[in-house]
Amino acid sequence: MAHHLLDQPHHDGSEQYVPAGVPRLGDVVPVRFRVPASGTESALWVRTVRDGEPRMEPARLDRSDEHERWYVAEVPVHNPVTGYRALLVEPGGYRWLNGRGMHARDVPDAADFRLTVHDPAPAWLDDAVVYQVFPDRFARSSGHEGPPAGPLPDWALPASWSDEPIGEGPGTPRQLYGGDLPGIESRLAHLQRLGVDTLYLTPVFPSRSNHRYDASTFDHVDPLLGGDAAFASLSRAVHARGMRIIGDLTTNHTGAGHEWFARALADRTSQEAEFYYWQDAEPGYVAWLGHASLPKLDYRAASLARRMIEGLDSVIARGLREPYALDGWRIDVANMTGRYAADDVTHQVARTIRATMRAINPNSVLVSEHFHDAGTDLQAGGWHANMNYSAFTRPVWTWLVDPATTLDFLGLPARIPRRDARSMVDTMRDFDSAVPWNVTTHQWNMLGSHDTPRVRTVVGSRAAVEVAAGLLFTYPGTPAMFAGDEGGLTGRNGEHARVPMPWSQIDAGGGPGWDAATFEVFRRLIALRRSSRALRQGGLRWALVEDDAVAFLRETADERVLVLAARSPWSGARLPRHLLGRGAEPENLYGGAPLDVTAHGLVLPGDGPGVQVWRLP
Repeated sequence: MAHHLLDQPHHDGSEQYVPAGVPRLGDVVPVRFRVPASGTESALWVRTVRDGEPRMEPARLDRSDEHERWYVAEVPVHNPVTGYRALLVEPGGYRWLNGRGMHARDVPDAADFRLTVHDPAPAWLDDAVVYQVFPDRFARSSGHEGPPAGPLPDWALPASWSDEPIGEGPGTPRQLYGGDLPGIESRLAHLQRLGVDTLYLTPVFPSRSNHRYDASTFDHVDPLLGGDAAFASLSRAVHARGMRIIGDLTTNHTGAGHEWFARALADRTSQEAEFYYWQDAEPGYVAWLGHASLPKLDYRAASLARRMIEGLDSVIARGLREPYALDGWRIDVANMTGRYAADDVTHQVARTIRATMRAINPNSVLVSEHFHDAGTDLQAGGWHANMNYSAFTRPVWTWLVDPATTLDFLGLPARIPRRDARSMVDTMRDFDSAVPWNVTTHQWNMLGSHDTPRVRTVVGSRAAVEVAAGLLFTYPGTPAMFAGDEGGLTGRNGEHARVPMPWSQIDAGGGPGWDAATFEVFRRLIALRRSSRALRQGGLRWALVEDDAVAFLRETADERVLVLAARSPWSGARLPRHLLGRGAEPENLYGGAPLDVTAHGLVLPGDGPGVQVWRLP
């Protein structure tokens, strides 16, 4: 039977360990550490870094019982981001405790716990479930399923609603299905039936593509989608249902057809010419990843900042004001915004956007797209959170991927590898530890997006999708899902995965392109998350990490929830009996399996694949 991990010291940034609220410079924050009674420490100290110099703060034993000891240390907040980790003095030496776990050796500061004076994402994100919609593929207001009617732009390749998306080649950005904003508005009941409460739309500005990341203006909404009035109507309808709506903006570039770029090309002495990077080599300007359709913006130009991100007349501000009243922005390729060669003003750009948003709507959220290591960018007081490919999507895929997959791994010239759960958890902990806890708890965790293969295609079976969804809705962070994953839609890459929603099958309760059983899994897991404060706001303690199964605890001061996810049958395990109060019985919240209580512990079942969730009174 597998061995548990709960005999290790623990700390995270949740309410049991760090007081709620945002500290100010000069505050002293009491931070707490949990050490099992089996520990051999003679003392616990906390190492902080002040103005670049380490300092040691003594921790006092606050309370203890037969199972564990709790220490508390006073950590001074001298810098905007204050790193700290615990030193346990033990016979023969010491060990460090940081965000990656315990270490019987010296470690760098990169994985230290962090206190930050920067405000976290708005509190509503604690409870949010985000639903991403790619407008061209969600719903048509007309309801007909043939090629889109009416005059179409010259770049468009009209597609019937049932056509397969073009996955590769020059036709991928040109294939137009004709989904529109009134169509989305007409289907908001689907979102509420599922249980999501936050609608995130990819761009709605006019462009020369179906994805609209190559805007030709930021002043209006694409008439193909219904125009300005349709966007305002959708926003009103979303808010009337008690939901929120988030937009998508390319601060890194415009389209080559953008009105600013047209003026810049026509007159290199114009103000707009200062907005872009120019070069001697073809095409004469710097473009995002060399794509000539996407000229890159140069934030050394103060006039660009005022036009795009700074002040009440900026593009950022107009989206948050009436009549659109967006509740936030997702920023496309945020990792590259403000970065080119020797220039790096990314953090300044992010902080400016946040200040502009705060002035209009203090409860708005700012989310970055960063496929890689966003750790340093998420400590600067700019982006509230990131689309969490690194600490969630990628590691979950490597654990649950179909062993027979031929899919490339998100831009790498290699297949998605199948790895054990230790690799998954180590990766999660590596990337989670790079950011403050109040960022971890708001990261947009995803099983996929409009830029990736579909999760059903990655993992290969409905049962594996359920395990993936179980992790999505129980792990710290904000669950964010791509429209259609709740019905098992498939796709081998980002473009091929932009499948139109099969409404005729959805309305009929299922069909060959819509798996009603998967929808019910997502609906039940979302309801589970909403029923538990620990799943939304609790800390995270890994209880078990085996090749084919993981178990973890989500804990608040008033609730403890145990999550078990298994990708296949495994050996089972026993957890300490004291996790359950005397005379109490565990309550199964999802999965239906009993958690056997014996004198020797709590026995985890070895079934799989599947997800089990218990509340431990």
